[in-house]
Amino acid sequence: MVTLINPNLVVLRDDPFTTGIVYMPIGLAYLAASLQKANMPVKVIDAFGERPYSARRHGKFLLLGLTNDEVMERISDDASIVFVYAINLTNHVSTISIIKSIKKLCPKLKIIVCENTQAVTAYALSYVADEFYRTGADYVLTGESEYRAVCIAQILLNDSKGNGLRQIDGVGSPTFYNKPIEKINDLDSLSFPAWDLFPLENYWKLRFAHGPQTSKRYLPLLTSRGCPYKCRFCVTPANNNQRWRHRSAHNIVDEIEYFFNKYKVQEFHFEDLNPTVLDRHTREICNEILKRKLNINWKIASGTKIETIKSEETVDLMARAGCRYISISPETGSARLLKQMHKPFNLDHAIKMIKRMNYAGIRSQACFILGYLGENEEDLKMTRDMVKDITRKGVDEIALFIITPVPGSAIYEEIKGYKSLSELNFSPVWRHDYKILNRFRFRLYLSFLIWKLWYHPLKVIGQPINFLQLRFETKMEMVPYRAIVFKMLDWFTLWSRFTSRQV
Repeated sequence: MVTLINPNLVVLRDDPFTTGIVYMPIGLAYLAASLQKANMPVKVIDAFGERPYSARRHGKFLLLGLTNDEVMERISDDASIVFVYAINLTNHVSTISIIKSIKKLCPKLKIIVCENTQAVTAYALSYVADEFYRTGADYVLTGESEYRAVCIAQILLNDSKGNGLRQIDGVGSPTFYNKPIEKINDLDSLSFPAWDLFPLENYWKLRFAHGPQTSKRYLPLLTSRGCPYKCRFCVTPANNNQRWRHRSAHNIVDEIEYFFNKYKVQEFHFEDLNPTVLDRHTREICNEILKRKLNINWKIASGTKIETIKSEETVDLMARAGCRYISISPETGSARLLKQMHKPFNLDHAIKMIKRMNYAGIRSQACFILGYLGENEEDLKMTRDMVKDITRKGVDEIALFIITPVPGSAIYEEIKGYKSLSELNFSPVWRHDYKILNRFRFRLYLSFLIWKLWYHPLKVIGQPINFLQLRFETKMEMVPYRAIVFKMLDWFTLWSRFTSRQV
């Protein structure tokens, strides 16, 4: 039996707004499907998804989901291999804790930590592998896991010493490491994610996700992999070598139609690193959806490079095919910082596309990062001016993240001060300038809301209704609800601890 484990969701207790973002583990679902295709018995333990409303305090963090004891109870007696999915950097404290428990209670189990290569919130495991080994992991798997994991499992099931693992690229142990070389070029050859092994109903009942959840049921979707850009603050260049590959439009819509029929899912969140790199491919997806007359909506939740959406005609086609939300990332209003970041951005094109999205009924988000190396007051002022400009043009929401040094990013070694990798989140309170940056962030959010009320009052009026109905068209409508849930769970945890002491 091969066991796959998704760790707990980790929330910074003092910041439930920018931490605790729920990502469904699509990479693990792909891995499960590949193992099934190779006729291997697979069991999934989703430590968050199985009990998402169960919380416990862990210092400054709140861990949601199963306890380690409950995870161990779910590991079958016939299990011999465990893959632990390092889904996100902020969940690192849970990933480490689960590995420790497995090694302590089941020392003969082979533990492999899997890298998430398709998320900007993930991390390059080769940079921090030693911590996993000290904790009890036997191997670390970097690069795309689907085919490599099958090879690893086949070798370990026949030879517990894993003598053949040295020949697999992307595999590391305390004594060797092979860099990942091969990429999956034919993405259509992969089986659809094995969502039947996951507690989908629990995710749907939460009413919050990474993308704004409008429908009762949703699923994440990967239409491509990789990203051709080399932003210095991002882990993607390290995990994908600036290579972008895409699935065929027919295969993508086959998956949409399959889960539409199987689970009645009508909402899909594109979690690609950069889904619209090829304008022709974007149009092919839209035309295939329209051809099949699928009554769905889809949202580009993880963001895309706005310049790759080439024209207003493409925006109109996306809207007709059901696109209802697009996130873009200007990052900063400072041309000087954009150059240092290696981040190209065309403001004129972005404004043109935002206006067209506004006209076509597609909600738009603009993401910015604060506190990049060398940023000064003038840079922050330019960011504020840009936010005001795009708000006037019709952007629906903004997201302001304080930069953190992600393992694998070009700036990883350039910012110090944290004690745990889980502290590398969007609110790095350990930074010496955090209070200054957070104060600027709060004021800019407030200014944005005032500007939006002034320029687009009808949009603001509709947002409280969406909030009360738990039908979210933007993340800014959804995030307060998520924060309320997390705060209530935190308070309940404290109250339970207090009452148990009284007894």
